[in-house]
Formats: sequence, C-alpha cells, structure tokens
Amino acid sequence: MSASPSAIESVLIENRVFPPSEETVKAARISGMEAYEALCAEAERDFEGYWARLARENVIWTKPFTQVLDDSNAPFYKWFADGELNASANCLDRHMGTEVEHKTAIIFEADDGAVTRVTYRELLKRVGRFANALKAQGVKKGDRVLIYMPMTIEGVVAMQACARIGATHSVVFGGFSAKAVQERAIDVGAVLVITANYQMRGGKELPLKSIVDEALAMGGCESVRTVLVYERTSTPWNRVQGRDLSFAEALEGQDADCPPVSVNAEHPLFVLYTSGSTGKPKGVQHSTGGYMLWARQTALWTFDLQDKDVFWCTADIGWITGHTYVTYGPLAAGATQVVFEGVPTYPNAGRFWQMIERHKVSVFYTAPTAIRSLIKAADSDDKVHPKNWDLSSLRILGSVGEPINPEAWMWYYKNVGGERCPIVDTFWQTENGAHVITPLPGATPLVPGSCTLPLPGMAVAVVDETGHDLPNGAGGMLVIKRPWPSMIRTIWGDPERFKKSYFPEELGGRIYLAGDGAVRSEDRGYFRITGRIDDVLNVSGHRMGTMEIESALVAKTDLVAEAAVVGRPDDVTGEAICAFVVLKRPRPEGEEAQQIAKELRDWVAREIGPIARPKDIRFGENLPKTRSGKIMRRLLRSLAKGEAITQDTSTLENPAILDQLAQTN
Repeated sequence: MSASPSAIESVLIENRVFPPSEETVKAARISGMEAYEALCAEAERDFEGYWARLARENVIWTKPFTQVLDDSNAPFYKWFADGELNASANCLDRHMGTEVEHKTAIIFEADDGAVTRVTYRELLKRVGRFANALKAQGVKKGDRVLIYMPMTIEGVVAMQACARIGATHSVVFGGFSAKAVQERAIDVGAVLVITANYQMRGGKELPLKSIVDEALAMGGCESVRTVLVYERTSTPWNRVQGRDLSFAEALEGQDADCPPVSVNAEHPLFVLYTSGSTGKPKGVQHSTGGYMLWARQTALWTFDLQDKDVFWCTADIGWITGHTYVTYGPLAAGATQVVFEGVPTYPNAGRFWQMIERHKVSVFYTAPTAIRSLIKAADSDDKVHPKNWDLSSLRILGSVGEPINPEAWMWYYKNVGGERCPIVDTFWQTENGAHVITPLPGATPLVPGSCTLPLPGMAVAVVDETGHDLPNGAGGMLVIKRPWPSMIRTIWGDPERFKKSYFPEELGGRIYLAGDGAVRSEDRGYFRITGRIDDVLNVSGHRMGTMEIESALVAKTDLVAEAAVVGRPDDVTGEAICAFVVLKRPRPEGEEAQQIAKELRDWVAREIGPIARPKDIRFGENLPKTRSGKIMRRLLRSLAKGEAITQDTSTLENPAILDQLAQTN
C-alpha cells in the first residue's frame, strides 16, 4: 500500500551498522539472528503456547495455571488467571538452597561513596522483617501502601515487603511535590506511607518526611493510618503522635521469617502513576504473574545476564525502569546489581565511570539525558572524560527512557564501550511493564538511534490513523496488535480512561496505541521512535517528528550538547519549529546568540531540509528537567507560545533557566 497522507515524514538517514562480535554471539543466551527468528516463529506458530512455556520457565507458581490468555473482555485482558504465585518469593525464596543464596544481591553506594553489600539470604531476612512490621501495623493483602523513599536498599526492601504480604505498592518519586504525593495517596486509597526523614543527593540533605506531612495535611488522605520513617540521616524530624513510627521502632522484635502470601496472577502488584495529557496523573495498574514473567525474561535476554555479571541500572525506584530493572527483574534473575543513591555529577561528572571501575560493572543501563549531560561535561573538562577510568569490565551498554540520538549513541559506543560493547537501545513504557523493542546483544546488528526489532512475541507495527499498516520508510503511529503478559491491566479506578487512552475505538478497541510515532527502515525493517504523537509538527503540510530535528541539532557536535524541539502556532506555516538548545560553551547573548542561531538554522536546513529550519532558537544553560532527568516539554510548549507558566514547577531541578529560555533569537 502507499503511504497515508497522514503519515509522519521520516527525514533522518542512518547507514552505520555494527554487527555483534563472534565472541558475543557465541556466549549469548540468544545466539545469532537465527535463534531470534526461531523464537519469533514459535510465537507466531503457537502464540499462547509460547507464552505458557516462558511462564513455566520463569515463574515459580504456588498454584499452576491452566488458562493462558483470557481475551473475552478485551481490552481487559487476563493472563494465567487461575494461577497463583508471590512476586517476592520469585525474587528471593527461589534462590534459597542454590548457589545464589550467598551471592551478593545488591552493592549499594551511598551519595558520599560509602558501600554496603547485601547477599540474597540477608535481603530475604530484611524483607521478611519489614513484611512482618507491615502486618503488625494492620496492612493486609489487597491494601495499598504509598512509598516515598530515597534510592536505597530500604526502598527495595519496602517494595518487596509489600509484595510478600500481597499489599499493592505505589511508589512516588522522591523529587515530587507534596501535591503530587497527596493526589496519589487519595487516588490509590493508601493505608500506610513509607518514607524517610531526608534523602541525600549531591551532598545535600533533601526533605521527604516534611513533604509527606504537608501532603497529608492537605486533606483527603484519611485512609492513611500510619507513616513509617527511615532515618536516613541523624537530622531530627517532626513526629505526629499516634501515626508516625521510625523503622527501628516498627522493626523491633519482628521475626525475619515471613511466609509469602500467594496471590492470583491478576492481583495488582503495583500502581505506578504517569502523567496524563490532561494533567491528572494516571494510575497504571500491573498484575503479578504476567509482569514477573516478562521482568525476569527480559532481564535475561536483553542484558544477556550471566552468573558473574555486575548489573547497574541507574534508574530510581520511583519510575517503571526502577521497578522492573532494579526491584524485580535482576533479583528474579539472581543477578548482582549496583544501587546508587546519588547523582552522576557529584562530586564530579566522572562519578559513573569511577563507580563502573570500582565495582567492576559489566552491564550498564542508563538514560540518554544522563549520557548527553556527561558528554557536555567531558567536552568542557577533560578530567571527567571516561578515558580516565578503567572501563574494561563493561561488556553491554543500555539506553532507556527516550530515543537516543545517533551522535550520543556513537559517543557512548566509542568512549564508554570502547567500540566493543553492544548497546541495547530499549523501547518500552510504564504501561508495557518491560521491554518491547530492543536489540539483543548476541543477535542484532546495531544501527545508531534505532531500537531495532521487537522481542519475540511482541506484535509491533506502524499504522496510520485508520489502523492500516504503513510500508517501511513511512512514519506513523506505533501500536501493539496482540496482548502480552506484562501489559497494563487498567487505569486505577478509571477503566473508561484506560480504554480511551490505550485502546481507542478508531483502531478497533483491541489494539494498544503506544502514543509514540515510529518508522521502520526500508532495508532491515528496524524501528526508530520519532517522538510522541503529540510532538509531531505540521509545518506547511509536512508532518515531522520532533526527535529527528533534535537529532540533527545534536549532530552539530562542535556546538550543541542538548536540544529539545516543540511547535507553536504560526499564521503562515500552521506550526513553527521552536528549538531550545544547550551549547557546549557558555550561554550566548545578543549578537553572538543571533549568529549561533543562524548557524544552527542553516545546519538543520542542510541536514534535513529547509522545511525543518527552526523559526525560533533559544539558548539556556540547561533544559527544564525534573530531578529524574525528564525534560518537561509542557513547559517548553508554554514558553514557545509566550504563555505564562502556571503549572507546578516544584519538581524542576533548575527553575531559574525558564527565564533564559523565554528569550527568542
């Protein structure tokens, strides 16, 4: 079929290909493209049988399932619905009596560099004690517990302890405001909050408990009976009598043995809130059985985890990446992993590289935002360049959270991986539970900026607005045509919003709409994510993904460290392209800013075409980001339109740069 008139034009061409080495192929769990294709063929031949096999191989069931997929009430799909299990037992108890029992589970490095190691046996005991402490506070199966914690072992223990007794946890990122905590506590109906007095980030004490106090004082949180406080620092904290207990008080006298509670496979393991287009957060509800299956399987396949690996996912437990690839996947796989409390730039921007050398990290998984900020730091200060550390322990690199532009990919490949480590550029979302599209290190030839091919069993396609498949080379909407075990089950308390957001009637009501634009390459059929569908710009009738324009800007490697592109209304072209740029030099002003802006406009015109030339270019010392590193594009859209900022900016790491970015060149 020919390309739809509503297709998104793809203008980014990437011809570099990096096949896996023979050594990597030979040692890999999925060895070579033939092995990958055989798994895909198995899933096509017997879809339910394929998932049933993986579920039996990856999950320890207390009651085996007999039914694989129930699609009788689509899109409210159910997987393994008559089976029972416990998520914590699948991460910890399964290893008791094996060689993994006394293996290091977590290497924790604190903000100040202090290191603590915990074995699987020790972690099980800590989880058991905490689970008994929750039970002593009246928490029972089906209750919801809000977790607002620093990135510490205690945060992982809290999540595992909830899972152990069948309580549903809802983790709120420690950089969110009191209002965000209050909204989530009300929506999920939390009965207990787990927090800390303070968290340590970048050498600073940042409050958590006082934010919880403020949130609960706002009203509407009457269901919260207890607040448990981890005393991360010695600084005193405000105690509300009859409600608050320190961890030490709650854990006193608790037994380390807490039998895991069996739950139905469809029991909600957690509710994790993600931003909605209306501003009201969406409580993404995940099951226990299907989620645990894909969390473990993808940890083994995508990262090719081996017995001696030291795995490090830099994500916070407040995000889905921290759930799947810190708290659940690596532990279910029996891996040794690094958990880091601090930030990549403290005490200097060499912290990540120093830690990789120190802990002999072999698999490193981080975000493009972090990579780009470290590129900028290395370009301005040679002392924090990765070449100054021994990174020879690395064998696999990963990227997560947003598309990685080709030039950042190449820097990562050359300077961190020494041109020998495959990069698994993973595409997935909070709603997916685990990886959807990703290279496999021992199978997939790599193309910079491409997440390559779907994992076996994932029926991913690019379609137009009517749901028809688009040919390779034509950009459109990314969809998943068949259900998969780790998929979102519903939006907590709002099933209609769930259907409307992810399974629109325009696509038949059974196809998952990812909300991202994508294109498949004409030669290999590789996927490349072009940005959110609502980030597609329509300039003089040309529909372009913002990601491609951002990639073109960042490809100006002598000048640009980072860029974000949004649209604003324009009387002539419909939409005008507005680029927010961070340079590898001090922020320019006046005539210098205008000269550099012209140079960048001309560069984009050469790289993509005159139609993609940004109308506005604005320079800042940074982009508006949350403390997790996410760019707040809503703020950029408001700035581009000249609107006053009325949104909550309390989660911004750097609110002062909004004034800089309001200035047009």
